[in-house]
Amino acid sequence: QVQLVESGGGLVKAGGSLRLSCAASASIFRIAVMRWHRQVPGNQRELVATVTNSGGTNYADSVKGRFTISRDNAENTVTVYLQMNSLKPEDTGVYYCHVQTYEARNYWGNGTLVAVSS
Repeated sequence: QVQLVESGGGLVKAGGSLRLSCAASASIFRIAVMRWHRQVPGNQRELVATVTNSGGTNYADSVKGRFTISRDNAENTVTVYLQMNSLKPEDTGVYYCHVQTYEARNYWGNGTLVAVSS
């Protein structure tokens, strides 16, 4: 079982920045991929950013150049970050951390709310 603890959401004005964190209680040798998704009520959850165990990253077109995903590998805790700059009102939503292990198991955080005012 992998426990995920998210933090860093909040209310910010357009153009501002926020940094999300998600700490996964698991060995670095178990976690293959870490992702951030977001969801607006009434819409499907969308993939925002991905970071692999080798450090490869991928972003949704809507956030390229503004968001940066990174991960910090400690022995028994792996933390994924999402640095969000130049935030726009359309970035508003609940952001979810998602971890996929090498055993192909998926774990989700409870979500953290990001609200961007115009």
